[in-house]
Amino acid sequence: MQQNLMVTKRDGRLETIDLEKIHRVVIWAAQGLDQVSPSEVELKAHLQFYEGIRTSDIHETLIKSAADLISETAPDYQYLAARLAIFHLRKRAFGSFDVPHLFDHVAAMVESGRYDKHLIEDYSKEEFDELNSHLDHNRDMNFSYAAVKQLEGKYLVQDRVSGDVFESPQILYMLVAACLFAGYPKETRLDYVKRFYDATSLFKLSLPTPIMSGVRTPTRQFSSCVLIECGDSLDSINATAGAIVKYVSQRAGIGVNAGRIRALGSPIRNGEAFHTGCIPFYKHFQTAVKSCSQGGVRGGAATLFYPMWHLEVESLLVLKNNRGVEENRVRHLDYGVQLNKLMYQRLIKGGDITLFSPHEVPGLYDAFFADQEEFERLYEMYEKDDSIRKSTVKAVDLFGLLASERASTGRIYIQNVDHCNTHSSFDPEVAPVKQSNLCLEVILPTKPLKEINDPEGEVALCTLSAFNLGALESLDELEDLSDLIVRALDSLLDYQDYPIIAAELTTKARRTLGVGVTNYAYYLAKNGVRYSDGSANALTHRTFEAIQYYMLKASNQLAKELGACEKFNETTYAKGVLPIDTYKRDIDDYCEEPLQYFWETLREDIREFGLRNSTLTALMPCETSSQITNSTNGIEPPRGYVSVKASKDGIMKQVVPDFTELRDNYELLWNIGSNDGYLQLVGIMQKFVDQSISANTNYDPSMFPGEKVPMKQLLKDLLTAYKYGLKTLYYHNTRDGARDEQDDGCASGACKL
Repeated sequence: MQQNLMVTKRDGRLETIDLEKIHRVVIWAAQGLDQVSPSEVELKAHLQFYEGIRTSDIHETLIKSAADLISETAPDYQYLAARLAIFHLRKRAFGSFDVPHLFDHVAAMVESGRYDKHLIEDYSKEEFDELNSHLDHNRDMNFSYAAVKQLEGKYLVQDRVSGDVFESPQILYMLVAACLFAGYPKETRLDYVKRFYDATSLFKLSLPTPIMSGVRTPTRQFSSCVLIECGDSLDSINATAGAIVKYVSQRAGIGVNAGRIRALGSPIRNGEAFHTGCIPFYKHFQTAVKSCSQGGVRGGAATLFYPMWHLEVESLLVLKNNRGVEENRVRHLDYGVQLNKLMYQRLIKGGDITLFSPHEVPGLYDAFFADQEEFERLYEMYEKDDSIRKSTVKAVDLFGLLASERASTGRIYIQNVDHCNTHSSFDPEVAPVKQSNLCLEVILPTKPLKEINDPEGEVALCTLSAFNLGALESLDELEDLSDLIVRALDSLLDYQDYPIIAAELTTKARRTLGVGVTNYAYYLAKNGVRYSDGSANALTHRTFEAIQYYMLKASNQLAKELGACEKFNETTYAKGVLPIDTYKRDIDDYCEEPLQYFWETLREDIREFGLRNSTLTALMPCETSSQITNSTNGIEPPRGYVSVKASKDGIMKQVVPDFTELRDNYELLWNIGSNDGYLQLVGIMQKFVDQSISANTNYDPSMFPGEKVPMKQLLKDLLTAYKYGLKTLYYHNTRDGARDEQDDGCASGACKL
């Protein structure tokens, strides 16, 4: 390459290329990293230089050159590429590598309308000076390449039309903390802000997309998941669609319960007309979900729920597949099929399942969630009533159709509604759980909206976060981290805006939180235990016991300070019932680990002072945030040592944590022969988690005769999951060439963190 090549500076001037300057930047980025070659990065980049190239393009070429070298044998290129990307990012945002003083930056951003003005109103110059001195911009060097690209693409405040970026990652973390603790007393709040900044910027805590991208901006809606129940009337259906539009536009993932809608052919207006059935209204919801792009951060997404005994179920189960025509398919929603013990019993005993239209069997739909004995009594009574319209199908055929559609689309999910209510934070007699959310980890009470501003309806929101298990040195750290995250997320509920009155009233009365985990696969590898053989059972029991115990303790402490949530009386906690009292005892058959914490003392404290939050834990997929913290996804085993993520910037490669040292300790997804060990571990987690878990089932056809997964195996796994008390099942993953490197479908939904 010629030394006298001319380059275009950022201000438009032309000058001779300075190869030594390029060399210094690459050497700087390579400091302290193993098995990286600055000269190889430079050589690979030089081949792509041309006369008049812009200096910004040179930098991007260097970044791409380093990123292309990321591999199992040289994982540290992900950090070299990241440092080059951070250098470039700061140049774009601030015009130099040096970051401006926090106060000056915030003042300018408030004036331009990009930051919420309360930051300047609530905090003094002296407080900003103290926070600025606590900022550690060197932590930007801890990101992997995939993390920086996610930050650039989704989280940093920017002009999405021009592509201009206006902040750096450490400023993001500090200002999120400042916003969440702004309402705390001045004598204590800076301590909380600094501790929360440290916990998030050192990756101990992982924050969801709505918080990372939204907190500090004038847009104040940060709940990740919205659960909306639809009634059986046109007004309710239209109110539901309106609520979907409002929340999809503000970055939330949607769960829609449409199980009440009557079946095709039902008489309406005293027989004046026949009802058109569910499908036209599902299409209406699909249009609402896809109506907004969510500010360029993600597309809208929703999961729609209905009971397995709905009269139209055979038509509903196939809505997502590629057969059929547009008139009888609604492919851009995902679906959650609701089951209970009676349905499984009919399968096991070779019986039939009787299908009804919910409005023609009074009391049955409500009992399905609130009272299992009453449901069974009514169900059998209506089966014998010849005056009621019904259809009968063999249970094995209906379950077969369910399993087949789940396998072929991957996106027909399972909700065990009895487990959701018998092992729940909520008293099903007064606040039954009737649905889940987009990613099947949130279970909260809902009530249908009669119209969009109906104060009597319940639209449930859940605000999420996660502990990074891989970053913990000891379970004792969870005590302080739980206190921080409960305080931060609880503050958020008062700080954010609510586009629908039913959502505001419900959220402030129940104050529901859902804190999960990420980096579980690394946590197991670091501790030398595995998914498949039971060796991780005791560790998992101790870990999730600690999480739930410390989360309850933190919420109890907050209740002592601020009061219990308004509807605490509608929780099982108010009766002194804890998750350790209601889990499925089948778990004891394979995990005999004793309880380690002072549960009886905590029980009495909760009885006396209550809880600030009706729920505290939920395990979400963590697909995006795991890239920010360079973690393995949620609780899932990795598919490979190097994961390949598709983005608008191209392909991003990310290597599992501590790969060089722990390679042999990792258990890869497709090397695990069955779902049994994984389902046992999820059962142990569910013993403590008071909401639910985004748990997947995974199948490699090459492990079965004829390279076809038998139906018997699919049904066995559904029954095993039910036996172990799992409340929900999320994806069905099948290993094939096309889908092995699929990006997570939750990528269009906020609940994935």
